[in-house]
Amino acid sequence: MASSSGSGVSSGSTPPIANSGSEDLRQVMDQRKQRRMLSNRESARRSRMRKQKHLDDLTAQVARLRHVNNQIISNYKAIMQRHLAVESDNSVLRSQVAALSNRLESLSEAIQYMNRATNSGTLRELPHQAIDGFPVHPWNLLSVIQPIMASPDMLQC
Repeated sequence: MASSSGSGVSSGSTPPIANSGSEDLRQVMDQRKQRRMLSNRESARRSRMRKQKHLDDLTAQVARLRHVNNQIISNYKAIMQRHLAVESDNSVLRSQVAALSNRLESLSEAIQYMNRATNSGTLRELPHQAIDGFPVHPWNLLSVIQPIMASPDMLQC
């Protein structure tokens, strides 16, 4: 090694070898740099593709969830309408039950009164009344005193 650096002839031939070695090194480094650049470009491209796919997936999920949400809202509205109809029907039925209970109580009282009157013999003493010129037996007065009220709703099932 010392002889090559000391000789002037060898120093003249050394620079082209050193230049070719440094050029080879530079070419190798340039190739590595180009490979890294290509690798980085490909990695960035894959990353952009993954990001786009993820964005597309999220967009599809948003559309699907909106559709499901609209179905749930529609079902909820239909159920609420049915609920209101049932509540309305319940209200009508409750008022009919109250009216029928009152009617039943009145009829029970009338039957009790008639039974007491029959057992005591006062019913036989009651004169037959006439309504519009037609004779009416006291048992038949129940329908005249309090007519039975019925609505078309009561007949529907």
